[in-house]
Parts: sequence; structure tokens; C-alpha cells
Amino acid sequence: MIRTSFNDNWQVRPKTNPFAELSGQTVPYREVTLPHDAMIEQVRVPSEEGGAGGYFPGGEYEYRKTFFVPEEHRGKRVVIEFEGVYRDAVVFINGDYAGQRPYGYSLFRIDADRFLRFGQDNEIRVEARAHQDSRWYSGAGIYRDTWLLVGEVVRIAPDGVRVATPDIDAERAVVEVATTVVNDSIEIRTADLLIELRDVAGAVVATGAGKITVLPGESAIARQRLYVRDPALWSVAEPALYTCDVTLVGLDSERVTFGIRSLRLDPVHGLRLNGESVKLRGACVHHDNGVLGAATHARAEERRVQILKEAGFNAIRMSHHPMSKAMLDACDRLGMLVVDEAFDVWTSAKSPYDYSLSFPEWWARDIEAMVAKDYNHPSVIMYSIGNEIPETGTPSGAAWGRKLAEKVRALDGTRYVTNAINNMLAVMSELASLREQAAGINTLMADAGDMMNAVAVSDVVTERTAESYSVLDVAGMNYSDSRYALDRERFPDRIILGTETFPTRIDRNWALVQQYSTVIGDFTWTGWDYLGEVGIGRPQYGSTPTHVAPYPYLLAGCGDIDITGHRRPASYYREIVFGLRTRPYLAVWRPEHHGQTFIGSPWAWSDTLPSWTWPGHEGAPVTVEVYADADEVEVLLNGRSLGRRPVDRFRAAFEARYEPGELLAIAYRDGVESGRDVLRSATGPVRLRAEGDRPVISATGGDLAYITLTLTDANGTLHTSADREVRLEVSGTGALIGFGSANPSTEERFDAAERRTTEERFDAAERRTYDGRALAVVRPTGPGKIRLLASAPDCDPAEIIITVESPS
Repeated sequence: MIRTSFNDNWQVRPKTNPFAELSGQTVPYREVTLPHDAMIEQVRVPSEEGGAGGYFPGGEYEYRKTFFVPEEHRGKRVVIEFEGVYRDAVVFINGDYAGQRPYGYSLFRIDADRFLRFGQDNEIRVEARAHQDSRWYSGAGIYRDTWLLVGEVVRIAPDGVRVATPDIDAERAVVEVATTVVNDSIEIRTADLLIELRDVAGAVVATGAGKITVLPGESAIARQRLYVRDPALWSVAEPALYTCDVTLVGLDSERVTFGIRSLRLDPVHGLRLNGESVKLRGACVHHDNGVLGAATHARAEERRVQILKEAGFNAIRMSHHPMSKAMLDACDRLGMLVVDEAFDVWTSAKSPYDYSLSFPEWWARDIEAMVAKDYNHPSVIMYSIGNEIPETGTPSGAAWGRKLAEKVRALDGTRYVTNAINNMLAVMSELASLREQAAGINTLMADAGDMMNAVAVSDVVTERTAESYSVLDVAGMNYSDSRYALDRERFPDRIILGTETFPTRIDRNWALVQQYSTVIGDFTWTGWDYLGEVGIGRPQYGSTPTHVAPYPYLLAGCGDIDITGHRRPASYYREIVFGLRTRPYLAVWRPEHHGQTFIGSPWAWSDTLPSWTWPGHEGAPVTVEVYADADEVEVLLNGRSLGRRPVDRFRAAFEARYEPGELLAIAYRDGVESGRDVLRSATGPVRLRAEGDRPVISATGGDLAYITLTLTDANGTLHTSADREVRLEVSGTGALIGFGSANPSTEERFDAAERRTTEERFDAAERRTYDGRALAVVRPTGPGKIRLLASAPDCDPAEIIITVESPS
């Protein structure tokens, strides 16, 4: 089918009661371009229950679009595809109900031709809502891409070309292409089917041809085996991609990309990719894009994957919902392994109005949508059927798990099935007695990680979860590293994946991953910070920690990488633990809290910055951390040694009194220097810098320009303590769609641009930096030039020009 973008010329408004409109209480629509997050535009409201969603209120929204359908489309099949609408989407075409989808993360399609008026304008309207139905920031509205598909009555079905590589060796790869052809005519149709496989350079490496006969009102699958000589294998290091062109002669054509790679799994070698054992250095990732809210732009997804890979991760677990097509494409291109997850709930609710209300009726269709989306992506190695499902500790839950796992296998037998089981939640009904047995009721909550691990190794957990684990290929375990050694003895054939772990325990967890062949990887919570679940990873001081932070907290605060894409100290520590960084890394505790008792949760990293700029704290005590894979570390302040310390758990701590200048860390192994890191104080006037991620972007395809704004001295050293308001003016062929910082607790908006209509588009907005940084995101509106002018008090303005090119 011919696929064209359907993202332009939409309008949106809060959903209005039609009876209220009759009485004159109208709410105007406003123009938007998809993808669009309606929730990020709302005013946050303090509430007792609002922390899960970042204190954004729920709401109902309606979108509409007028589009012309030419007369020549009469007799064809017209389909409108939505990659994601959050949530409970209901679609109307020309006023008639056309379809719906309760789940907010599933791709779905609407057969539109029966509702259309050919040769005329048509109206599509989409209703969506979000209200107490998620444990994180969900966003709302049509937040992913939309497409218009037009095809003949005899055509290749959408997602109808599936490519598998069941047999690979050094000389050749067997490529099996299964093509589903649909016949909506009233007669038997026979068509010629041609297939071409091309390598990364575009050269044809295999061809196939045949006929396919399809009965009226039915579909049929044409399955062909082709052979690629000397295949280039897809891997994390070399993500080689092939293309498969399928032509239904005279009727339709389809192109998909795929990779040639093999997967093997056993308790001796663990997970093998192309015959080589691989340990998953994993990041759990939610779907929001920081200052963009939930809006899913292709460049935003690609940028996240790039930064995560640069930080040392080789795998992403999409938590806790199916991954976007754009991120899957990026993972394929860049070489990132994927565990794609179906659900956060089955039949037992976690929020008052969540997907559990729809799960019994819709789960199979949503599994089908996930697998259809993922099938041709070599990056996808595993499907997760759930996350922390309470039912897994019951016979009924085990039966549901078996049903879901077998459904996945029936649709795709080329990948593995897991389930991210929280062993403590699986035995919640007996938790009180287990707590007392494990550690004593008065001290148990001092560390949530110790509590979960103590419960996880109980006989009750072993017995109650045995069947739920048995239905899986890989036993996914959340916060249960205590079971790794135990299960090696009790269940020697059980292959384990740490599907969710505390970032503060990566050194111990990674040692276990390396020690046991049955443990194939570790996924930290989280790789990238996110909106909602506010403050679970925030620094806390005192005696009694709390789980959720009060308003105006906005972020979880537990990501290795903050919402702007900046790597936090935990990220460099992890890179050292993974053995990917030889240099040490310096991080300094914020001196204003020196001497106070740190009581952050196991998700909370130390309250540190890679900065030696602390004006107003001259002479005050400060704690310096050094991360290193070394025997010992020496720290020098302005040339004076603060001594040497042994490295314990890849970390050494020093006490100093702050004085501006230079802080130097030198790591030693076997008495020989193995690396050094340095921090220097920012000096002199503050300068404002604007730096784009790329000088040239594309006018189409979901591309974006990311502009990092920093406050530095003349040498480029970050002024972390000189935060101020930065005003942006964007003009030319671009629109400012996101602007903000990684401040975890703020009332500033990300979206609120002051828009002025002149002969040339002009957007302006003002935000305050956080630790010297802010981020702006600009969407191109057409070919040409985008001009961004940034200004801040007592700083010279900074200007950047970005070229927007039409695709070649």
C-alpha cells in the first residue's frame, strides 16, 4: 500500500460535552502537528495521588482533521494507521464510529474507505483520555506518528512481509520471506510475486519469484527461501542491515529492512549472538522524551539510543510497554539490543482506571500488534509479557503467563520470552510474616533492596513462582539478585535476566552477571531519567526517607542520563564497572549538605556533580568521590596531595576544604599510574553558549534540532553555580517545541512558548538553567534556515543557524 504521512493539519481541544456546546459553552480548537502530547501542555496540580504522573492532571481530548479524498480512490482500500494514542482512543470518520483501541501503546489501523466521501473533504475525529491509569507520566493524545495507506483490493497486507533467517553459517544465510496477500475482490486472483534482497550498498544479493493465488475475501501467505552468500551479520558492533523488496506485480510493493543474525540460549554459554556469548549491559527506559513530553519524534528516539550506547549500554528494555517504531529503527541502525515489553498490568489493577479493565478482552490483539511491529527488527531479541505482575505468584497468574507466552511463540518462534517478575510482589499476601522472618520488622524498610532480596530467596517465593518461571525462556527478575546463586543450584537450567536492578548496586550485580553463565545481563532502573514517579531517586537527608516527593517535583531522578541527555556521575561509574572506561572519574558532593546524613533510596546516586566551582563555600568542607578500576587513587588540590586511598567497590572518597583552582585524581594499578581526571573552577565572566547537535537537519522524517545551552567561562568550563534565565528567540523555518532543564523540582513548563505571528515565524520563551545547562528542541517546518538567538543577564547573546534541507 502507498504510505503517506498523516501528521499535518490536525486540531486539538479538551473534549467538550455536546450538550454544553448546544448551550453556547464552546471550546475552540487549535492547530497542531503530530506527534503531539496534550498532557505536557496542562497546568500541574498538587495532589496526594499525582506524583506518579508528575502532578499533571488527567483529561479528555479530541483531535480532528479535514482531508480530501480524490475520486480515483473509490474502489481502493484506504486505511489510517495510528502508531500510538494515549489512551482509550475512539475514532470517528464523518461523524460515524470507525473503531477504537483501549491500550495506549499499541499500533492500530482503521479501515476508512467505507466511511469516506470520494471527491470531497472528509473529517476524522479522535477522542482520547488519560486519568489515573498509569504509574508514570503517560502523556496523552496522538503522541506517535499517523499514516494514510491506500492500496488495491488485492494487496500486500500492512506488516505483511516478514523476514526470518533460520539457518546461517559462514558461507550463506537462509532468508525466509513470508508475504501475506489480501484479496478483497469477489473473484479468485492470481498474481506474480517478485523478491529482491539488497545489501547495505544497495547491491542485489538474492532474488525470488513465484505466483500466489488468493480466494475472494481471504488472505494467503507466500513463503520463499532465498540464499545470501557470504552474509554480513548484524551485531551490536556492526549493525549490518539488508533490504527486502517485495513486488506484487501490477498491484502493490513493500520494502522492509532486516538483519541476518542468530540467537542461541543455554545455561552454559548464556545468550549467544552469532555464536558469541554476550552479556546484556541494559538500560530500562520509559517512553517520554523529556522536554517533549510523550511526543515520539524519530530524531528524539535516535538521539536517546545514540547517547545510551555511547554511555556503555548495549541493550534497552522498554518499560513497561511496546517500543515505538522509530526507536526500533534506531536500535537496528545503531546496534542496540532490545527487550520489548507488552504490559505493566494483566488482570490486577495498579491504578484505579488502568489497562487491567481492558486486558481480558484486548490482550491478544495487543500482543499481535507488538509482534507484528517487531518481527523484522534484528535488534529485538526478547519479548517480555509483563512487568511486576502480582498474579505471577498464583496458579491463575501462572496460567495467564502460559497463555501469553504461547501466544507470543505462535506469532514469532525466533525470539525468547521473558517476564519481569518482582518476587516480593508475587507473594504480597504473605509479606508481613516474611518481613519478620527476613530481617525484623523494625529495620526492614531501612533498605528496600535488602528487603526485596531477603524475601526473594524465601521458600514461599521459590514455590509460588515456580510455574510462572517455567513458562518462560528467560526468568526475568526485578530486584532479586539474591536468587542468582540459589537458582544455579535449585534450577540449573533456569536462565536469568536482571530485568530491573538498583543503580547503586551495579558493581555487585555486574560481578554476579560475569560470574554465572546462567545470568545473561542486568537492566538498571533507569538508563534515562523520566517524568513522573517523582523523586524516587532524589537525594534525601535526615532520618526518615519518603518514596514520593512532594509538588513541584517533576522527575524520578534515578536515570544514569538526565532528561536533557546529559550523563550524570552514575553513568561514568557504570562505564567503569563495565570495563569500558580506564580513566578515573571525579564527582563532588554538593557542599551545602556536608555533614548531613544521606538517606536516599537504593535508586538514588550520591548527591554529586563533576564540578569544582562552588562560590560562597570557600574554606568549607567538601567530600570528593573518585570512581576508578584501580588499586588506589590519589587526589591533588592545586598541586597538594590529599593522600592516597584504596579503591573499594570502584570508589574512593576524600575530604577536602573547598578552594578554587584545580582538582586532580590519579589512579594507580600495581603502583603504576593507570589514568587521571581533572576538574577546574570556572573563573571570570559567565558566557552563554549555544551548540546544536548537527548543523544540517532534514525537513521531513521526524527530524529535530537539539540545541544545548550552557553557562561557561572563557575556557569552556561549566559555571554550575551561576544559573540564570535564558531567553530564546526562534525564527525561520522552525518551531520551538521543547525548552527546559533537568531541574527535578520546578514549576517551569517545557512547552509554553510565547508565539507571535509576523511575516516570519517567531517563537520566544524563557527558562532557567539548572547546574549551568538547559536544552531547546526545534522542529523544522520546511526547507530553509532556522535562527536561534539566546540571551541571558550579564552575558553576550549566542546565536546559532541550522540549515534545513529537503530529502534528496
